[in-house]
Amino acid sequence: MNVSVIIIDMIVFAALFTIMCFKTTGGNTTTQVENYPPDIQEEYFKTHERIPTAPLSKRVIITKSIALTGFAVILVIMALLAGAVTFKQGFLFAFGMMAWIGAFDTFFIDWVLFANMKRFRLEGTEHMDKEYHQKWFHLKGMLFPGLVFALIPSAVVGLLVSLIR
Repeated sequence: MNVSVIIIDMIVFAALFTIMCFKTTGGNTTTQVENYPPDIQEEYFKTHERIPTAPLSKRVIITKSIALTGFAVILVIMALLAGAVTFKQGFLFAFGMMAWIGAFDTFFIDWVLFANMKRFRLEGTEHMDKEYHQKWFHLKGMLFPGLVFALIPSAVVGLLVSLIR
């Protein structure tokens, strides 16, 4: 597999992920409200209509399924461009990219941007500085269920790479 292409894929994947985060987070949007710490959700739902945020709620399952499907499509293309030809190469490429994006999301998007940019604050929670700086909340979410969920698109990518090549 081509290391230069993998590095470019990492940059492109991070850029696409960042765009997705900016489009679906903050203000009066509820697209990713389940990804906010519970105390922020509670404050937000005091003044906004409550929607299901439980991990196994229909809304969250549908949202996460759409995201995982989108990731799988992007990762199949990237894996093929990087030179993956076997299930193992496709799987490991995709899992590595998902681990990369989990780390990027946690250490940059969540810990730096989410915690400090008012743009990510949900309407009515702008005053909750301490709650937006909960590093442990984001780190444990990346480790579990984040890395466990990464197995799903990774397996799909591995399968599709093996079928295409």
